[in-house]
Amino acid sequence: MENLIDKRQITAQVTKISWERIWLHLEVKVTFAEDADTQSPLSFYLVNGLYEPKAKLKVTGTDRREENSGQERCIIYRLKVNITNPGTSLCLPQGTYSMIICQKKSQMAKAEIAQSLVQDMSSASRNFLYGGRAKVYSVTFYVTEGDEGLPFIMYVLAGGRTGISAPAVHAKKGFHPKEALKKKYSKINKPLKVDMYWKYRKKYKHKSGRPVVMFMSEQSTSISTNLKAVKDRMLARGMDKDYIIVESYRSSVTNPRMGLKSWMDTLKKMAMADFIFLDDHAPMLDWLIVDKDTTLIQLWHAGAGFKSSGYSRWGHIGCPAPYSCHRQYKYGIAGSKNIAHFFSEVWGINDSQVLPTGMPRIDEFLDENHRRKKTKELYEKYPVCKNKKVILFAPTYRGTNKANAHYPYELIDFDRLYEICGDEYAVLFKMHPWVAAQVPIPEQYRDKFADAGKYPNINDLFYITELLITDYSSNIFEYSLMKKPMLFYAFDEIQYSFSRGFHRPYEESAPGRVCHTFDEILTAIEQKDFDYPKVEEYVEKHFDYIDSHSSDRVIDWIILGQLPDAVKQDLAADAAVNKELETLDFKPADGGK
Repeated sequence: MENLIDKRQITAQVTKISWERIWLHLEVKVTFAEDADTQSPLSFYLVNGLYEPKAKLKVTGTDRREENSGQERCIIYRLKVNITNPGTSLCLPQGTYSMIICQKKSQMAKAEIAQSLVQDMSSASRNFLYGGRAKVYSVTFYVTEGDEGLPFIMYVLAGGRTGISAPAVHAKKGFHPKEALKKKYSKINKPLKVDMYWKYRKKYKHKSGRPVVMFMSEQSTSISTNLKAVKDRMLARGMDKDYIIVESYRSSVTNPRMGLKSWMDTLKKMAMADFIFLDDHAPMLDWLIVDKDTTLIQLWHAGAGFKSSGYSRWGHIGCPAPYSCHRQYKYGIAGSKNIAHFFSEVWGINDSQVLPTGMPRIDEFLDENHRRKKTKELYEKYPVCKNKKVILFAPTYRGTNKANAHYPYELIDFDRLYEICGDEYAVLFKMHPWVAAQVPIPEQYRDKFADAGKYPNINDLFYITELLITDYSSNIFEYSLMKKPMLFYAFDEIQYSFSRGFHRPYEESAPGRVCHTFDEILTAIEQKDFDYPKVEEYVEKHFDYIDSHSSDRVIDWIILGQLPDAVKQDLAADAAVNKELETLDFKPADGGK
């Protein structure tokens, strides 16, 4: 690549540094010489000390300006990069980075720091703790002494406490964490299980004569939601004639001491599989790297709530390591292309890998025969709901995991809620499945209140619900299709935002009125003040398809390989950028000597 930096046709200054979770945002003021090309697009790269580009920054906006009475032509570029996934589905590697601005096939400028920003650089730096806060991924901005000007320098470090080895980095060409982890865990941490998988893989790979599709959960002992919907649809289409379907459902998250037989059975099925469908994080895949010929697909149950998960909450307690199960997904799914970026951020993969198929479990939810059947069953099961408008109280849990999940029942004013119900309302309480403690419904209120905690599918409850009260849960996704009002009881919004984090502005995005006290909830019910128009806005953004064919799209697009052209183009565009990064050479003319 031709180096024209010394010609100073273009100069660049970083004028603003800010963070949005794991997204680094930069504003760069680019000044053009009088005879410079202002029409051809610019590209911005983070280049390490070995002159290797490791990230191409995304341009999110521009502002054209003229300064000094029109003597200077400037454009302000707004840029961003996800430091947990700059496009490679891996963290930005350890190294010392500068920013090089290119135009066509030439290096045009090396970014500097605006003088007004120098004093704020230390506060713009970030430390992301993980691994039980024993390890850190650090991003630091600084200016070196002795340099001409104020070159933009960003230093990325992956390290740990004294006595704890730093995580693997991949700064060298030809190095890939998957291969390093495979070698590491084969010899040290998980020798028996890893070796067992690869021995099974060698024995069973492509030996069955038919492609093998595996449905797998490490979170539950039974199949449910999206996994069940896709499997049932495959069977309904008669695909078990052309495909072998295998299943493994274990609760290894809460019961990690699985016996050898359980491991042998699961690993054998994984080794046979051409496709593995998951319904949630599988901890074993944090350290077991599946064969590259196996397609791993995440059918996560969350439609799109607010709370951050996975890499979206990197640096918070319970966040994943730099390399985890999520990095192995070839595809995930979402309800629409508009919200694909929420999921890709969680999993640390690219937007193009999140396919807007819709949620398979909604197929049944939208089936009118299923709706009539379940509605009849629900009124029989919960007679308090007959001839009443049903309020469904269904918040998410508090706590960090299944072991300590709880809900502060003392914040529910059962007395006043009962009084407000009058002859109009009945209330069903459906707590998150991880909350073991039952709702303490006073005995004298059981003619209007019922605990539906053990009811298996919350979606069915939506059929008889007139008002949903929730908080940060993703249950709003399906319920929004009922086109009925919601209230949000966010008594701990500030604390929750700090500890868990939100991946979008909460009060702005919640499809209903947000209340911070139970008194506000009761007032909203009395006045029927639900801010309903936000529900219709939510549906328009979150659903590309409102039909009963999401399972078919998962099957057709992924298993049968019939991806829409638009999806193929997005995947190809991401692949092209990564290929470009591998081929670009930023070495100076003297070879960097």
